Formats: sequence, C-alpha cells, structure tokens
Amino acid sequence: MESTVLSEQLLPLKGAYNFRDMGGLKTRDGRKVKKGLIFRSADLTDLTEEDIQYLKAFDFRLIYDYRDKMEAEQRPDPQIGWERHERVAVNGEDKTTAHSEWAPEIFYKTFSREKFTQVYKQMPIRNASYRRLMSLVARPEKNLPFVHHCAGGRDRTGVGAMLILTTLGVPFETIMDDYMLSNLTLVDYHRELFEEASHYLTDRALKQFEEDFSLHEEFLEASMDSITDTYETFDRYLMIEFGITSDVCKKIKDFCLE
Repeated sequence: MESTVLSEQLLPLKGAYNFRDMGGLKTRDGRKVKKGLIFRSADLTDLTEEDIQYLKAFDFRLIYDYRDKMEAEQRPDPQIGWERHERVAVNGEDKTTAHSEWAPEIFYKTFSREKFTQVYKQMPIRNASYRRLMSLVARPEKNLPFVHHCAGGRDRTGVGAMLILTTLGVPFETIMDDYMLSNLTLVDYHRELFEEASHYLTDRALKQFEEDFSLHEEFLEASMDSITDTYETFDRYLMIEFGITSDVCKKIKDFCLE
C-alpha cells in the first residue's frame, strides 16, 4: 500500500525531498481531496532547472514556509512561477516556541523522544504560523494551489498537513498514515542528518538518536490530543483559533474535495 500511495503522491523531483501532492486522500463523507491543489515538501533550495520547469505546470499561487529567518536565509526558496512567497516561523523567529536549544552540538546531545513530543504538543496551540496558514486555507479560491513546507517537510509541515486534512474531513488514521510516509520519503535526508549527528555523539548515543528522531505516531497524536484537551473538539478549535465557522469549513471542503 505504501509504495502505491508514494508513487501517486510523491513528485518525481531531483532537487527536493518529500515533495508530495496531498490529493487523493478519502474523507469521512466519501469524497476525496482533489489532486493538484495542496502540496507538502521539504525545503526547495536545491530544485533543479528541470524540477522548476516541471513544477510550473501546477501554477502555484503561494509557497508557504514554516521555517525561521536564519533557516530561510541559509537555504532560500527559488521562484518557480508567478507565485507569492510567505514565511511565518512555527517556532518563532528565534525558535522560542519549541523551548529547546537548537545549536547542533546541543540539539543532538539533548534530543529525546519525550522532549520532542512536548514540542508537538505545543505547536498547534496559539501559533501565529498556523493561524496564518489557516487564514490562507479559508480563502482557497485566492490561495490554492499552494505548497507548504519546512526544512524536512515532516514535523512543522506534518502538523500543518494534519490541520488542513482534518478540516477537510480526512480521518485521523489516514492522516497518520500520510504523516508516517515521511519515514520512507526522507531516508536520504535522515542519513545526512545522522551523519552530521555522528560528529557530536558516541555510537551508542547516535543509535538512540536515530531511533528517537524517526517519526513516531505519538508525536502527531500529541498535537491532536493537545487540540482536544484545550478545545474539546476540533470544530471548536477551528472556530476559536482561526475563526473558521461551519459555513467557512463547508466552503473549503466544496473547493478542495471531489
């Protein structure tokens, strides 16, 4: 099943990891997310000229970036066509939202599955980046097709994808399957990361980091649990956090589903 889904969703690009069409996923009411509307990816810096020509056909209106200023300056997104570019950092411009030390030598040595679960727990609540994201999604006729991305397209993008897909009525188990696909699409990305980590960690610590840093269901579950613990229901969360009423939700669904 995974290979079939990947062949349908993963775009054949040479210069970007994990660039996927979020279309094709089934919703609870029997419809499907339209293809060619919502895309998720790792950063786009290394897109080749050939990749860019291929992507122009999608006629993106927007590229939405979850990274902070330093990340974006070190690895900037190219212009693909006539699309707008927006960037609002999920973790704050100085990474304050995640409450973690992000310098490589500290990040690798202090990383733990428990701490990262807490990062996921914090991400969807009162977050300026997701508020902006959902304000864009609430006007699909103006802002879609679009790409949303972070560095690897797995954590910050994973939570953003969860918010979009839940709004569209995709069941959480389907969203989780889609989230976990990043463990397959990011094998090379993770290998590069683990190679860097090896300069700071002992063999035993590196093995533990590799295990903990891989995507685990408990990460995304922490985000969804945080939403329901705070707001009781996802619909209430949409209304209070983003001002998305049932009427707006219907409009989004009618635009994005078939």
